[in-house]
Amino acid sequence: MSYEVKINNRTAKVELLQWDGTFVNIKVDDKEYKLDFEKVNQGIFSIIHNNNSYNIELIPGENVKQYTINTSKNTYETEIIDAESKYRAARLKGSEEDAENTVIAPIPGKVVKIPVNVGDTVEAGQTLVIFSAMKMESEFKAKKDGVVKEIRVKEGDTVEAKKVMVVVE
Repeated sequence: MSYEVKINNRTAKVELLQWDGTFVNIKVDDKEYKLDFEKVNQGIFSIIHNNNSYNIELIPGENVKQYTINTSKNTYETEIIDAESKYRAARLKGSEEDAENTVIAPIPGKVVKIPVNVGDTVEAGQTLVIFSAMKMESEFKAKKDGVVKEIRVKEGDTVEAKKVMVVVE
């Protein structure tokens, strides 16, 4: 199984070669890593590589493919770029409802909360929708300053993948 992963401003090819219990063998670009990888708490993982121990914290981002990863020294913004992400980006490219001004459900899920109303002025980074999928809640935030033009869902709605939920102008 192979993915592209955007890590801050760099994109790496990550390939899962083997997963046996807690032992994971991955290839990042052309370098292979043999890891002992174990979940120790919700969002907290212990990784042993070459007899060195690392603890990382995974914090879900705007959607199920984005994470903030904290180590003891650094923070990384990451995004998994898989075939669905590439297809979606290509399909939306140039459309009126591009990802720059809309909030689209990445997978089927439930709308938990909508803290904005049509006509509200929003700032980049402001939460527009709280969405629950796969037992995780994600906050979808405005990517730019603007005005909420449409809200196409309501709290409690179950939505299909690729459903436009909020449009910002």
